[in-house]
Amino acid sequence: MALRGRRGGASAREDEPRRDEQAEQQAPAPRGPVLPPPPPVDYGVFMQGLVQAMQTQAHTQAALQAQLEAQLVTWHRWRRQWRRTPSAEIRLWSSL
Repeated sequence: MALRGRRGGASAREDEPRRDEQAEQQAPAPRGPVLPPPPPVDYGVFMQGLVQAMQTQAHTQAALQAQLEAQLVTWHRWRRQWRRTPSAEIRLWSSL
């Protein structure tokens, strides 16, 4: 029985690992000094920092919300006053 394969008798599956090995061999070498592994992470300290950052964000957001509401109140008061006060043009024409 004749084998169906590529020239040289190697099947496609047998060729794949060779391609992978060639790709690994052709990978460029890393440039610069090799860095040591990072120090172990203290997750307790990490979580404390995360909680502190979230609290700071909440306080900042509350302060910004209060500022925005105060500005809106001021704007609405100004707008209400502006609607009640005739403009300079109307005052000018009515005085003629």
